[in-house]
Amino acid sequence: MQDYTGKRVKEAGPSEPVEVLGFDSVPEAGEYVRVVENDRRARQLANERGTRLKLEQQARRGGRKVSLETIFDQYARAEVQELALVLKADVSGSLEAFEDEIAKLPQADVQVQVISSGVGGITESDVNLAAASDAVVIGFNVRPVGEAAALADREGVEIRTYSVIYRAFEDLRDAMQGMLAPEEVEETVGQVEIRAIFRASRVGTIAGSYVTEGKVTRGAKVRLVRDGAVVYDGEIASLRRGPDDVREVAAGFECGIVLHNFADIKEGDQLEVYETRQVERTLS
Repeated sequence: MQDYTGKRVKEAGPSEPVEVLGFDSVPEAGEYVRVVENDRRARQLANERGTRLKLEQQARRGGRKVSLETIFDQYARAEVQELALVLKADVSGSLEAFEDEIAKLPQADVQVQVISSGVGGITESDVNLAAASDAVVIGFNVRPVGEAAALADREGVEIRTYSVIYRAFEDLRDAMQGMLAPEEVEETVGQVEIRAIFRASRVGTIAGSYVTEGKVTRGAKVRLVRDGAVVYDGEIASLRRGPDDVREVAAGFECGIVLHNFADIKEGDQLEVYETRQVERTLS
């Protein structure tokens, strides 16, 4: 173990950065290192953790186990009596409001249990917890961050995001009663990274942007995501390439974007361009 200057040290205190050598494999970012009394105890804990992770991975390979669409049908077949939820929101008040509404539900048949709740974007840790617990992830004004969405797809975890908390509660109640109404499905058509901010007296705030995936069109529905939280949900008022107004910009090109009635844009913000359509929900 050595400090930031490369000098070997025998101990490190709180907030003191050190470089540790000797691991069998490279730890993941965010992992915790525990100090134990001896090598034997360390090997025992490592083996126990490895066994637990292996069992969790085997359990997740069965694909999607629980979703709001299938909860009533699974209950009818006596396959599930409890719906586990992982809740994430932009503010703590939304979490408290949803948990209060859950407490009012009649839970004689299907019981709802919140196994985890927190403020901020939906992370890979949330998805891993949901996968290990057969839970559904529900978010209020937040989005998956990093590789969370891809991990959820691989592990068969359902992520549902809402902008109105009571819409989520109604879906949950209807799912428990087997009466889900037609669903408004979102399809992401483009991803945009905001790289610079310009201000024009006649136009307003212009987001100097780069289209990383798909395409962006003038008048399209769009969400502005900052640090995993949705801070704006509206429309693109103006789309420009150089001095010209354009109808569409494809991936790999830069453009200027003006949002309808919103000017609080910052460098590093992400834009999700999306479309919606109605589909019938099924219980199988």
